[in-house]
Amino acid sequence: MQKNLVIVESPSKSKTIEKYLGKDYKVVSSKGHIRDLSTKGKYGLGIDVENDFKPDYITIKGKKNIINSLKKDVQESDFVYLATDPDREGEAISWHLYDCLGLTDQNYQRIVFHEITKNAVLDSFNHARKIDQNLVNSQETRRMLDRIIGFRLSKLMQAKTSGTSAGRVQSVALKLIVDRERKIEKFKPEEYWTITANFKEFKADLYKYKNKEIELKNETETNAVLNNLTNEFKVNSIETKNKAKKSPAPFITSTLQQTASTKLNMNAKKTMSVAQKLYEGIELADETVGLITYMRTDSIRLSNEFISTTQNFIKKEYGSEYVGSVKVNKKTENVQDAHEAIRPSSIERTPLKVKPYLTADEYKLYRMIYYRALASLMKDAKTANTTILLNNNNYEFKATGQILTFDGYLKVYKDYEDTTDEQLPTLKENDLINTNQIEKEQHFTKPPARYSEAKLIKELEELGIGRPSTYATIMDTIKTRGYVKLEDKRFIPTETGIEITDKLQEFFNHIINVKYTANMEADLDKIAEGDINWIKVLKEFYNEFEPSVKEAFKNMVKKPPEQTGELCPNCSNPLVIRKGKYGSFVACSNYPECKYIKNEPKEIKEICNCPNCDGKIIEKKSKRGKIFYGCNNYPKCQTAYWDQPTGELCPKCNSMLTIKKDKIKCSNCDYIK
Repeated sequence: MQKNLVIVESPSKSKTIEKYLGKDYKVVSSKGHIRDLSTKGKYGLGIDVENDFKPDYITIKGKKNIINSLKKDVQESDFVYLATDPDREGEAISWHLYDCLGLTDQNYQRIVFHEITKNAVLDSFNHARKIDQNLVNSQETRRMLDRIIGFRLSKLMQAKTSGTSAGRVQSVALKLIVDRERKIEKFKPEEYWTITANFKEFKADLYKYKNKEIELKNETETNAVLNNLTNEFKVNSIETKNKAKKSPAPFITSTLQQTASTKLNMNAKKTMSVAQKLYEGIELADETVGLITYMRTDSIRLSNEFISTTQNFIKKEYGSEYVGSVKVNKKTENVQDAHEAIRPSSIERTPLKVKPYLTADEYKLYRMIYYRALASLMKDAKTANTTILLNNNNYEFKATGQILTFDGYLKVYKDYEDTTDEQLPTLKENDLINTNQIEKEQHFTKPPARYSEAKLIKELEELGIGRPSTYATIMDTIKTRGYVKLEDKRFIPTETGIEITDKLQEFFNHIINVKYTANMEADLDKIAEGDINWIKVLKEFYNEFEPSVKEAFKNMVKKPPEQTGELCPNCSNPLVIRKGKYGSFVACSNYPECKYIKNEPKEIKEICNCPNCDGKIIEKKSKRGKIFYGCNNYPKCQTAYWDQPTGELCPKCNSMLTIKKDKIKCSNCDYIK
């Protein structure tokens, strides 16, 4: 009889934790969610909207065997610990496991840990509790909101527009992009000019005339100023101020995604994937350990133990003058402060120590997380900022310089911040200095910049829209749906993206907007705290939303299908492009009277010669749409590969060499070229 069973979400996490707990514990994985809403009932929502929004849950496809295996493990155990992720989604997964596996309050407890280290895992058993139903209600309400909005609006978009989907947060993010594009289109650039005096060691810009701000709107005004200037300038004043350059807070999910995008060129999806691996466990020389704390968080709080050990580390490695103070959360609204910030699980595991055990991307991301957490507990950097004001016939010019006087946190974080000294020469008031050249330059005001992925995530966070864990999915969805395209790493809405946004605003501007979405997030937080009833929130939403959907189905003008310019060979009506289950196709516009569908000739992509017959290996698609490579003499020759063949044969076994993850490997043996 197995004494204790621990159920986690991830298989890799289970291997790590089992090593910590010893022979009295068995650690198994649910491999994420085991149940989801069905597609039965009204509108296929899987929700009985007329019976207090009672959900109908079904086993996720492919999870039946996992559930059966978990049930067997439960039967063979005395006690069960549910150790899913430490957030609302993890709490909901634990609740589904509890319900599905037939657990009782007498034979289970819920444990959470924010880092996968031996101490943290063992300590979690000292704080075991029951499932927090308020957290579950909040997560399940979010799931039902997303299902109702997603299903109803997606069906509407498919019926009336070129789009395929819409969503509660996704559509608001798309609206931000479309609104920004329209501002850019309406923007009218305005001309302005600048005048710069160049000296041997520095430059100074014109900014005042007779103590008043000066604006030069055309070349005529600029030339008039130049005609009044001489080569000699008088030093009016020199002012130096000492300023503190504040050390950054440790990473939360959104700032990690933003900084990884700008500094490491990683998109949000990749960042979260790499962070997940660092969190779940890395095999080092003498242990398997999670290198970072949980990566879905909006709190900058650090544990007292980490603060203490890190401040001692800073004192030992850099000196006591580098030890700084602890950051506190200034933004408390919508922040789940039970979580810690993203930080290394041990400050002693320096990036160089663990580098041999990490991939290039894992190392880059771990290094940035490590030094950000370290920098957050170091002293502010200090700079001496100097301003020199020069006078030339009542025209005032300004030169600024900055010198780093104490590097503080930049001792470790300088690779991630732009810091350059701009030193001004030593001058005294009333000194007369001569310019080498006075330059004029024409400029035009610029429109607001398009959103990069990092800027859009920052905007969503500041507006209180979505949750840290959803940002990567939102970015990915609007790209894969074809609603936006990336140009110079900036989002540009496509025609379909603009069409979707306009149609939604025509009928749902009271729901698909920033304020409503942010207020809904606040309501979800209140449900999590037990302050409001989740059924009440859903009822109020649905009673406002559903009438708008019905009106839209009735009154929204359907976009006519795009004509190809060809005529139907059967009835001479125009041929149009229609959408189907498996993509676009060309058919007669007179459907259903005429059912003509144009058969497009399939392009055959030859890869190489078949090694087993006189045929060719060509690119094919499986029934599920996955690309593979097979012989064109099929079924006579059944040669096939999942990875793209190179046409070369393995020197060890004479089988085909294929390309897999940028490596050339044998399709049969362990040979790597």
